[in-house]
Amino acid sequence: MHAMHTPLTAQREKFFLLTLAGIQFSHVLDFMIMMPLGPILMREFGIGTHEFGLLVASYSFSAAISGLLGATFIDRFERKRLLLGIFALFGLATLACAVAPSFISLLVARGLAGMFGGVMGALVQTMIGDTIPFARRARASSIVSTAFSLSTVAGVPLSLWLANHLQWRAPFVFIALLVTLFIIVGARFLPELRHHISNEKQAHPFAAMFAVVRDVNHLRALLYSALLIFSGFTVIPYITVYAVNNVGISQQDIPFVYLCGGAATFFTARLIGRWADLRGKVKVYRMIAVAAMFPLLVVTNLGAAPLWLWLLATTPFFVLVSGRFIPAMAIVTSAAQPKLRGTFMSLNATMQSLAMGLATTLGGFIIAQDNTGKIIHYQLVGFVAVAANLIAIWFVARIVMHDQHANLPDVAPK
Repeated sequence: MHAMHTPLTAQREKFFLLTLAGIQFSHVLDFMIMMPLGPILMREFGIGTHEFGLLVASYSFSAAISGLLGATFIDRFERKRLLLGIFALFGLATLACAVAPSFISLLVARGLAGMFGGVMGALVQTMIGDTIPFARRARASSIVSTAFSLSTVAGVPLSLWLANHLQWRAPFVFIALLVTLFIIVGARFLPELRHHISNEKQAHPFAAMFAVVRDVNHLRALLYSALLIFSGFTVIPYITVYAVNNVGISQQDIPFVYLCGGAATFFTARLIGRWADLRGKVKVYRMIAVAAMFPLLVVTNLGAAPLWLWLLATTPFFVLVSGRFIPAMAIVTSAAQPKLRGTFMSLNATMQSLAMGLATTLGGFIIAQDNTGKIIHYQLVGFVAVAANLIAIWFVARIVMHDQHANLPDVAPK
């Protein structure tokens, strides 16, 4: 097997990762902005919570379907052109959200955005795996993962400001403009990646997908990835509702939760990435995952409390629950056979989207509101999350990281 990595200078590697982070920022912001826009959209279109739930879910389920479809072709094309092409279609789908005249048209546009977004997320992780040696891969993932922190700290508040001062369509126009900007940047700074393309003719479009699922190690990594998502998204979608109804946090103070949590992860993500590369990805993942169980239990069991105490619970929640993904994604990416990495990561995106939908749905079935409007049984959701987290901690040792660069020294490119 020839090396899959395209050697980059230190400066080009930095620009490469920052460009991927920009693309990921656009994608994550597009997904996250729907939640705080809920009250505005429900009022604008005269819809209820059920219809709004469909708007949110349509993105995840479309992403799951596209991940499955993407697995049939993603390893047949050069990575850079494929990513920028799908990114452009994603931008058009987001623009369609901005001009949607009705609930149904917005629902369709959200589904299209999710369809292209699902493949994009897989491609970003695939390109990291193709380009960055194993010894620095967690650090590279941590740079790209700052997109989540930035979208939480800056993107969502800015988008809400645009929605409040202009109209609800403005955030989607803003994201479409970001897409245009990062397509230009990507054309300049992303390297061409074609080492994975095989000259051998495949018997049928599903040949690569079948090759992925025949590998038991791939299946273990996919299950591990699903457990990661499941153990977070049973709790995450309902934090705001619980904070307002049970903890007593005012709606106006909710942005402080995202501001503090996002700002903290912005600084801790890269520290976790460096630590994982130096001390071992499995070891660091397990330590962070064990630590994450404490804020998981505190957040889901805390009663009435002042804002400062709630922030002391939610900020470690952001840091540790999201921090698990930095070493974990390096582990998952390295579990793939290099020539099948794109197909594998596309299937991984499908598994994560399905786990997200299943976790959110299960959490919704478990919790309920009593006569006073308080959320009940949220602590049970916390116990389910902890159980899934414990299974993932045990299961990670069964994944073989057979990346040929696993024993390279931890040195930066010259």
